[in-house]
Amino acid sequence: MGRVCTVCRHQNTAAIDRALATRAGSLRVIARQHGVGHDALGRHLREHLPETLAKGHEAREVARADELLGEVRELQEKTLDLLRSAESAGDLRTALSGIREARSNIELLARLAGQIQEQPVVVNNFFIDARVRDAIIQALRPYPIAGYAVSDALGELEAVRE
Repeated sequence: MGRVCTVCRHQNTAAIDRALATRAGSLRVIARQHGVGHDALGRHLREHLPETLAKGHEAREVARADELLGEVRELQEKTLDLLRSAESAGDLRTALSGIREARSNIELLARLAGQIQEQPVVVNNFFIDARVRDAIIQALRPYPIAGYAVSDALGELEAVRE
């Protein structure tokens, strides 16, 4: 059975790791400051610190991704609020612009969640199942102007197909 790292068991491991990561002195100085052996500190630096730093970097990346996701969600809420205001005011042009922005936000959220693949897709035939059409219309029910526009556009597509 291997030896247990004395630096990993040390009560000030976080401070030692920080000193090593920031090069706050030579190994001898850091070892002396924290009362650990020079050789043990060297082994810890080679064998354990890279893993610790990688985990910290990964955690920071996840935190940043969560922060970005939150910002996009806030942007989507603001977009929807403005869309509702434009609809209430009867400002159709602004409402349609709001719909485009909301769609763009949804696409961005899907990309961030990995739900959209960046591969080009070639579509030869366009067909919308009645259930899909009904689901789209239902989703747009809170946005009557958008619902009518989408319904009309789908109707035109179906007329062209027939």
